[in-house]
Amino acid sequence: MFETLGSLTASPWIYALVALSVVLDVFLPVLPSGVLVITAAAAAAAAGAAGPVPVPGPEQVPDILLLLVIATTASVLGDMAAYRLGRRGGARLDRAIARSRRLTRAQERLGAALARGGGALVVIARFAPAGRSVVSLGAGKTQRKVAEFLPWSVLAGMAWAGYSVALGYFGTQWLGTQWLGTAVSIVALFAAGALAAFLVRRPPSAPAATPAG
Repeated sequence: MFETLGSLTASPWIYALVALSVVLDVFLPVLPSGVLVITAAAAAAAAGAAGPVPVPGPEQVPDILLLLVIATTASVLGDMAAYRLGRRGGARLDRAIARSRRLTRAQERLGAALARGGGALVVIARFAPAGRSVVSLGAGKTQRKVAEFLPWSVLAGMAWAGYSVALGYFGTQWLGTQWLGTAVSIVALFAAGALAAFLVRRPPSAPAATPAG
């Protein structure tokens, strides 16, 4: 697998593959979008291809800045596609959500978080396995306004893409070997996902009772 990915990082097609994988993994969470981003960033570090200005070419593939922009943009596009799907609803989607305590609970928590003017749950869920799908569909299903959801989706995409790219790039620089930097970075990405999943599942703390005056 890593040999195949290694050959792809030497081609401009890596950008299209990353974009497609990141967009679609909101519907198919099994897609290795994070692994692709990390592998491409590790290849950029190994090749010294992180120039200040993205210039396509064999010696500039992959470019670290272009990779970051593509991963972030694709993440937001995928979120909005799932949001639109959830907003349109449908009997089949309603039944699927009703059968899933996870989806129902996420809807309730997301609605409360956005109503308070905060959307940290959107950012945290971006790192959790399938969390992005649950939150994006839930935001649409609960008829949250685009103005409430989109800024947090952008922030979540930037955080996830930045974390993944930084892991692959700096991990390879620090460890000095591309394969080792990639492997360690993937482990760190999964660790962040496990922590995010725990935070998403954790029930919200009850508000402190106000003493009677």
